[in-house]
Amino acid sequence: MIAKYHNLQRYTSVFRSLTGLRVEEFDQLVKDVTPLYAEAERARHTLTREGHLRQRVVGAGPRFTLGVRDQLLLSVIWLRQYPTNEVLGFLFGVSDSTVSRTVSRWVPILASAGKNQMRMPDPGRKHRRTLDDLLREIPELGVVIDTFEQPVQRPKSREEADKWYSGKKRRHTIKSQLGVDRNSGEIVDVGESVHGPTNDLTLLKDSKLMNRLPEGVSVEGDLAYVGIASLHPQKLGFTPRRKPRGADKHRPRGQDKPRPPEDVAYTYNTAFAKSRIVVEHTILRMRRYECLWQADRHHRCVKGHTERVAAVAGLVNRQIRHRLPYLVN
Repeated sequence: MIAKYHNLQRYTSVFRSLTGLRVEEFDQLVKDVTPLYAEAERARHTLTREGHLRQRVVGAGPRFTLGVRDQLLLSVIWLRQYPTNEVLGFLFGVSDSTVSRTVSRWVPILASAGKNQMRMPDPGRKHRRTLDDLLREIPELGVVIDTFEQPVQRPKSREEADKWYSGKKRRHTIKSQLGVDRNSGEIVDVGESVHGPTNDLTLLKDSKLMNRLPEGVSVEGDLAYVGIASLHPQKLGFTPRRKPRGADKHRPRGQDKPRPPEDVAYTYNTAFAKSRIVVEHTILRMRRYECLWQADRHHRCVKGHTERVAAVAGLVNRQIRHRLPYLVN
């Protein structure tokens, strides 16, 4: 019972280290997700796993050992620290099976809450950041996309293992895509998790992110997204500039063409990198949650991994909005 809320709230620095949230941010989270929890519990008591109406009266059965606040706290600590169920059960004074059931109930709720608060850039709002002069063709409003990979357990079958092996990371991984508001750093979209070797551009196509963008909002990516403009409804897709290839009549055969004048002194790619660095910072915030950093212990469950990414994204957005109060409506 060391980590229960009534004990932990008195030690603010420890609370923030364990959860990634300040006490007041966690209290607000409790208020926001409690209605979602009540709705999920009502559905759980009304329907069986097969989707049929229950025959028994609602309210039968044993009561939970932990209250709603402590269940949520346990789940957030699990996302942040990713301890084993035995360790977390010891800290809360419950069994490891209770921890497993609590996490399985709350992660989908946190994922739903995280997705509910994701919002695309609003063309009607003012923004503090401005683009570099070299990026004149890029609209002020934009979503920056990138992916990250997490190690997973190696499948026993060689054929199955090859499906998860990432040549980039030289290990078996699962991949997730994030869309981040360039002006605020907020996460606006989370794609379905996929096998590590999946091409970034293929993942972007499958996520249908382009179809959900407001009019006039651009999309920016790294060199893995070359050709992204063809996917954007308004051709507002941008990537760094590649060095021109091939020979011309003034240069020996086989040598590269020179870069354009505007790319020589203060390069376009440097300005572009400064614009899209926000997605790297947001991914860093995400991966401070150990459930997205340590080797995944859930046997490559894609649905469960997608829910964990969405749950963490919601928590990270709360941190960002606390840091930038002007983002809150």
